[in-house]
Amino acid sequence: MAGPLLDADRSLDRLLVGHGPRALDEALSDLGSMPVALPVLALALAYALRRGARASVWAGAATMIVVPLLVVPLKIWTDRPGPLTDATGYYPSGHTATAMVAYGAAALVLGPYVTLRVTSPAAAVLTTATAVGLVLRGYHWPLDVVASGALCGVLLLALAAVLRRLDPRVGERSGTAD
Repeated sequence: MAGPLLDADRSLDRLLVGHGPRALDEALSDLGSMPVALPVLALALAYALRRGARASVWAGAATMIVVPLLVVPLKIWTDRPGPLTDATGYYPSGHTATAMVAYGAAALVLGPYVTLRVTSPAAAVLTTATAVGLVLRGYHWPLDVVASGALCGVLLLALAAVLRRLDPRVGERSGTAD
């Protein structure tokens, strides 16, 4: 495989991989694993359900369900090897996608109850930390995580639009939790 994007990935990879504390990089990359990210989303959905936001809960859950339906076929189709292996299926990053949608959907679903000025930056920090850990640890090329961010950004924009239709308070809340 060759090309300008792969060349850029290789150059960035040489600069980044192994330049962080290994244990920290591993912990950060784990933020995008299902056992870590999905319980966060589940707690947010449970809170919203308790508050009576059934449709919002379904929308948030459906957005998370879409992630593997998009990411897995793309991994198979691109058949891209990872940075430290000849094994394929690394593009786009599933961990980054899981982190971004789980934390982003949690932030959006909680929007009517907790200020988005708190939940959105928290989701962004957790997703960015995941992406950084994955690249520094050598699990993914930098563009693997960028591709997941772009793909899942579209999913979260769609979720935000649906949630605004369901509850106009989504995106407008600036206070604290009720």
